[in-house]
Amino acid sequence: MTPTDVMFRRLLSADGQSRFAKTVEVFGWLILIEGSAALFFPHASAALLQLPPLVEQASNYVRLVGILVSGLGMLYVVSGRVNSEGFVFASLLDRPLVPFAMAILWYLSIIPAPLALLFSIQDFGSFLWTLSTWRSERQAVN
Repeated sequence: MTPTDVMFRRLLSADGQSRFAKTVEVFGWLILIEGSAALFFPHASAALLQLPPLVEQASNYVRLVGILVSGLGMLYVVSGRVNSEGFVFASLLDRPLVPFAMAILWYLSIIPAPLALLFSIQDFGSFLWTLSTWRSERQAVN
């Protein structure tokens, strides 16, 4: 069996998946669903986030963001399923920076406060969940 076959089997059955990798997978499913909603339902997504009504060009930008967020979600899902410790560690470096980025974007009036707050809570909350799970698993091993 080739390494590629092993990885595809791992996508179907995540036997031996660590708890911290599971947190990354769950976060990936969440942002994959959010990105898909923005892609297929840009107007409803904007209304849910209390954004002003979208013109055609703005709805296309929301769809573009949906594609990018969905791709990132897929990366998180697959990395969690294949138990990629390196990716989990990298996500622990990246996700705590989101609230700072959102604060800057809100301060510059690039995104509205509800959207900045939503992304900040989601990313930082999932970061804390992954970090606490990572630490508890590491302590159990030692």
